[in-house]
Amino acid sequence: MKVILSIKPEFAEKIFNGSKRFEFRRRLYKNKEVKAVIVYASAPISKIIGEFEIGDIIHDELNSLWGTTNEYSGISEDYYLEYFKGKERGYAIGVKKAELYDKPICIKETFGINPPQSFAYLPQH
Repeated sequence: MKVILSIKPEFAEKIFNGSKRFEFRRRLYKNKEVKAVIVYASAPISKIIGEFEIGDIIHDELNSLWGTTNEYSGISEDYYLEYFKGKERGYAIGVKKAELYDKPICIKETFGINPPQSFAYLPQH
């Protein structure tokens, strides 16, 4: 099963160039069968641009999580702390085998759904 995540274009680019190996989330999807992430690059791109296999998912206290992931976080510590403001723990989804598509895909035309605010399960075809 795959899940679609909305990711800012600058961070999506870092996932596909290998400099960002963790995608951070304040909360996580519940389905344990999810094995891959479809990357929806938010505005101004507003298209699905690729996907990656999910490696380890780390759920930890924020200082420990940053200590474990900062080298390949793709973000500054200030951005990290602002993102998780008000939370004690966070999630880091490990990125494995990222594949950038040759051509971006329109989410509405292809899957018949609107872009997710956080995440959406990929409709089964």
